[in-house]
Amino acid sequence: MTWVKTIMNKRLAFCMALCVASFMASAQLSADDPDWKEVEVPAPPAFDLKTLVPIEMPVQSELKWGVDPATLKIGRDGVVRYVVVAQSPSGVVNAMYEGIRCSKGEFRRYARHNSDSGWVKSSSTEWIPLRQASGSRHPEILARGGMCDVAAPPTTVKEALQRLNAGRTARQ
Repeated sequence: MTWVKTIMNKRLAFCMALCVASFMASAQLSADDPDWKEVEVPAPPAFDLKTLVPIEMPVQSELKWGVDPATLKIGRDGVVRYVVVAQSPSGVVNAMYEGIRCSKGEFRRYARHNSDSGWVKSSSTEWIPLRQASGSRHPEILARGGMCDVAAPPTTVKEALQRLNAGRTARQ
């Protein structure tokens, strides 16, 4: 009987620790810095389809997704900016220049690229919660896959890329 109590106590302690960690993470995401300002966003960078780091998307997605590692930058404002590419089975390529604000759990699309029109500035300038990204879950998957370290950006681009690659390898 005592071993049952021991197991139950360990499970209870583990559940409590998860709850506390979850609360602390959500508290960090909701903390707002009233002095925060986004830096002037650089123009969308060129991207290379040959160097993409693949992103594991849900099974129902027929598109192949990837991030060009040369476009990944961590701004002084804490925003992780990158170009993400979606390729259809027929070869159609769409790219998005985006930023993730890890401290708030938000993302923003700066521009879209397609082979017909090149880069087109996004009409929306709003930051969108990662979990409310319409059309695709890739910003949330990128944030969890290495672009964010809980509620902070990684300290270096190299660290973010190592995490993205490690996560992809672990899921294969």
